[in-house]
Amino acid sequence: MPRIILFNKPYDVLSQFTDTDGRRTLGDFIRKKSFYPAGRLDRDSEGLMVLSEKGELQHHIAHPKNKMAKRYWVQVEGEPDEAALSKLREGVELKDGTTLPAEARRMEEPEQLWSRTPPIRYRKNIIDSWIELTIREGKNRQIRRMTAAVGHPTLRLIRYSIGPWTLDGLKLGESAMLEIEVPATMRRKRKLSNKV
Repeated sequence: MPRIILFNKPYDVLSQFTDTDGRRTLGDFIRKKSFYPAGRLDRDSEGLMVLSEKGELQHHIAHPKNKMAKRYWVQVEGEPDEAALSKLREGVELKDGTTLPAEARRMEEPEQLWSRTPPIRYRKNIIDSWIELTIREGKNRQIRRMTAAVGHPTLRLIRYSIGPWTLDGLKLGESAMLEIEVPATMRRKRKLSNKV
């Protein structure tokens, strides 16, 4: 059975194993160098990353055509009203095209939330709130651009889940190894590719 690593990436950590500028990377937390990230998470974002030692599985998890849902907890400026949430649900026009419809809802601050270093800059005259966004694609800095487009810039971004995997039980900077079943769509592709 293939193995994956689930990792709760802290803020200010690069989604790669090395960096010539001495910044913190996955290599500061994960010793298994045969595993590679299935997709990226920006340096200023936090939360779940999935790593695989199998290139085919890594590609399957990361590729937008497989529409693996990614759920985010997003702290934003202001309090998005139903009109702003509806725009996120319908798809937002960005410079590189319209996003696919997202799932969007208001939420309370997550109970298992850890403190961030450095903390979010607090401004007394600007309120903030939390929303949960689920997308099935991966444009560059997509969540941040989506919330800004509807008038609520992102202050903090945490990826909670990718497909069936979540942050549950993972403290900040922790990782866990799992054995998983090969996804059904990958099994079908293998059968087709074996035909002559």
